[in-house]
Amino acid sequence: MEKTAMLPGARKDGQQIAEDWQRPGPTIAGVVLREVRHVPRDHGVITEIFRPEWDPGGFPVVHIYQSRLYPGALGAWSCHQRVTDRLFVNQGHLKLVLYDGRDDSATRGCLMELHAGDNRPSLLVVPPGVWHGLQNLGTTDALVLNCPSHAYDYKDPDHYRLPHDTPEIPYSWNVSAGTRLRA
Repeated sequence: MEKTAMLPGARKDGQQIAEDWQRPGPTIAGVVLREVRHVPRDHGVITEIFRPEWDPGGFPVVHIYQSRLYPGALGAWSCHQRVTDRLFVNQGHLKLVLYDGRDDSATRGCLMELHAGDNRPSLLVVPPGVWHGLQNLGTTDALVLNCPSHAYDYKDPDHYRLPHDTPEIPYSWNVSAGTRLRA
């Protein structure tokens, strides 16, 4: 009989990373994750944010804006009918969760959870119909640049929201007393 030092109630971790250091598990059709590397230089650090070949949709960059999430902030859920979001995260520690709500998608109902920020700068391409939320898990502000496929339409925004705890999406955010929720 094998001896063990495990205490009752202990749970074994599931796989967190594959041999190629990529995230294992399902991906949502049309979602692209491009992790980038910082390039140290004698005068500082260079980080590429976007290249057209990183977005298979081939949309031009027509609008760029930045979102700042305070420590503990949670912004969920958002979705678009026409706009593809191209989210670039390289400051802070963000958890990004996606849910495929598209009726015609082979991955309908699929969830993806990703982490990006200082240690893993990433560009995430989120197609229309994929719900997404962001939570700052770090102790400093997190910054997200968005290079959407279409400029924001002030008169008729293509932006839909659900509350973070909607029963429509089978995901539970870690919400504590200090969590800042988007109204």
